[in-house]
Amino acid sequence: MTILECKLFLTETMNLWDDKVWNFIVQIGILTLAIAVSNCIRRKVKFIKNSLVPTTVIGGLLLLALKFIPKFDDLIDKDFMETLTYHTLGLGFIAMSLKVSADKKEAGSGVVLNTGILTVNTYLIQAIFGLGITLLMAVTVMPSLYSACGILLPLGYGQGPGQALNFGKVFEADGFDGGASFGLTVAAAGFLCACIVGVIYMNYLKRKGKLKIKAEGDDSGYISAQEVSNPNEIPLTESVDKFTMQMVIVFVVYFISYLTMYGLSWLSVKFLGNFGVNTLRPLIYGFNFLFGVVFSVVAKKIMNLLKKAKLMNRQYPNNFLLNRISGFMFDLMIISGICAIDLFDLGRLFIPLAIICVVGGAVTLIYLRKTCDKLYPGYENEAFFSMFGMLTGTASTGMILLREIDPKFETPAANNLVFQSLPAIVFGFPILLLVPLSSDPNTMGDSNKWAFIVLLIVIALFVVYNIILFRKQIFKKKTQR
Repeated sequence: MTILECKLFLTETMNLWDDKVWNFIVQIGILTLAIAVSNCIRRKVKFIKNSLVPTTVIGGLLLLALKFIPKFDDLIDKDFMETLTYHTLGLGFIAMSLKVSADKKEAGSGVVLNTGILTVNTYLIQAIFGLGITLLMAVTVMPSLYSACGILLPLGYGQGPGQALNFGKVFEADGFDGGASFGLTVAAAGFLCACIVGVIYMNYLKRKGKLKIKAEGDDSGYISAQEVSNPNEIPLTESVDKFTMQMVIVFVVYFISYLTMYGLSWLSVKFLGNFGVNTLRPLIYGFNFLFGVVFSVVAKKIMNLLKKAKLMNRQYPNNFLLNRISGFMFDLMIISGICAIDLFDLGRLFIPLAIICVVGGAVTLIYLRKTCDKLYPGYENEAFFSMFGMLTGTASTGMILLREIDPKFETPAANNLVFQSLPAIVFGFPILLLVPLSSDPNTMGDSNKWAFIVLLIVIALFVVYNIILFRKQIFKKKTQR
């Protein structure tokens, strides 16, 4: 092939000015520009800064407002935003899970276990009210309503845009038009609830003299050089950059997760037919973050074994850089998730959406307030605000609220928030299995029955988990009698 023929071939197959070549850059450019503008707004507008609403949430809402402009709406690729939300969830969880375990002496195992169970109990009470409300509306005033949609409340409030999108898409496959936008809107409402309601309640307690907001030290945002580069780790720059190696590990783990999901999906479709296609395959791919967590733990174990066998001399994961990766991924997840909302899909769903979001926020606040007062003597408020922020937004939102009253993380509340994830995954796994079962795609004519069955199971789990959570108080009273 001559040089001229090569040029003609390249011209016919790919033009560098084609939209498909630049679409990724355009979409990322829109998101990053929105983050930059929102950061300026948050720093310069006092009442927005005082609200503690994260910059990425402001950016997402800004883009959502701009989508009312027809030409701008055409510029945003909804499929790209949903895809980005989906993948950044998995990548963010992998980066978090790859972190080298720190000294856990400050966080007692009993307190960490209780915090994990409390996290799951809050998911359950959100599911009870969310599913209960939409099921009641479906059998009374709104027969056309997808009765199981209320169970997206704990996914949007408790787990953020990624999970809300995943299972919203699963529900769309089952016949719920606008399921993804519904879930993403619940997640966006959760962030606003975490920040606005959280700050209002914080100021209420301050006025009542029940809470003292501590001044933050000047050095609170600085880190030591050892956190960036430890002598036992690979150098910052060698033949390959240290940050590059962190990204390599994260993406290799995610690639292995994909291969596993692909294999399980292929087996389910091949041997289980329609059940594999309609139920198991969406469920498998909906758990991309969980597969990522599992293989992250496996990767850490393998690296530890290689070090013990003297086949690996340096530590490759770096907590500081992995934190930066997970923070970047979660920031992208939040803004792209909000940007992916299709407001026109939500017109007919506004009433149930508004009701479950308001009720969900109120129930979460009341349950956590009562429970934290009993479980965390001595730092009830710190525990409450960290948990309320996490269980209506994300862990980072919980940290934002906690910093207002405990800027140096002197109480165990921050450690509880970090280390509770493992028991929460163990106790919360049955809930994730129940979500797709709340509406059986093979019996859509009787979907209310499945939603009701799942509601009863969730109520039973809530009772059992609360008995486990308050086991000391319950059995102590029985012993005294």
